[in-house]
Amino acid sequence: MNAETYKRDAAAGALDFVRSGMRLGLGTGSTARPFVELLGERVRAGLKVIGVPTSEGTRQDAERWGIPLTTLDEIDHLDITVDGADEVDPALNLIKGGGGALLREKIVAAASDRMIVIADDTKWVPALGRFPLPIEVIPMAAGHIGRRLRALGGDPRLRDGVTTDNGCQIIDVRGLAITDPAGLESDINQWPGVVSVGIFARNRASLCLLGTTTGVRTLTF
Repeated sequence: MNAETYKRDAAAGALDFVRSGMRLGLGTGSTARPFVELLGERVRAGLKVIGVPTSEGTRQDAERWGIPLTTLDEIDHLDITVDGADEVDPALNLIKGGGGALLREKIVAAASDRMIVIADDTKWVPALGRFPLPIEVIPMAAGHIGRRLRALGGDPRLRDGVTTDNGCQIIDVRGLAITDPAGLESDINQWPGVVSVGIFARNRASLCLLGTTTGVRTLTF
């Protein structure tokens, strides 16, 4: 068995929380993708749900699997968002954005009654910061924000060749000490030119399903 198997196991576990009539946020990335595929199988078998995708890639996947879609302009809230994460700590704070969709993921999570995170067990960490922290920025601010991040002790690098669905760039920051996830999220979000930071502490998960060698481990906080 490998990480892809564990991701699919976690994705299958998330389906246990989906009921007919629900409005779902559909995440982005290598773990959210099998959830969308498995959800599509349920939809074709008669499950009645409607989804809001967190990226153009997820929208295309959902359409291919036959999942009805809507937007947050058309509905006022979502029942559940199911999404992956690049890191999960014991308080269920997250780092997200490796797939480049952190802003839309955060918007959809904020519109949801709860977020369920699915991942393989390599994403479980005692403290956030091993994975480079993604920060979405408007292009003209990239240099200025990079200098501010270096002043915090980080090693910022512009993600080459990447433009987000929002027309922005992503800076990946290594080496930051994330001792206060909510505080750092709030501070960086206030810098002019920052569109979103990939710490999910204020919109953290309510439940995490980790695929492991011994099955799916359920974590709450």
